[in-house]
Amino acid sequence: MQQAFHDRHALQCGFCTPGMIMAAVDLLAENPDPTDAEIREGLEGNLCRCTGYQNIVRAVHDAARSPREVGR
Repeated sequence: MQQAFHDRHALQCGFCTPGMIMAAVDLLAENPDPTDAEIREGLEGNLCRCTGYQNIVRAVHDAARSPREVGR
């Protein structure tokens, strides 16, 4: 997940990063192939003032397709 966030430039100031990553990992554990709307809903408790969330959503999709994230 961390690599996907890095690769998609989903990180900026770093303040929200731990919460976003933990929420995204939990989301994929419950739903390994989420839609954009499901990702946004799964992350909605975490606010990010730096990004427009699109790269975060893309990072979660990338992580969902990554064999390293399967079973986590």
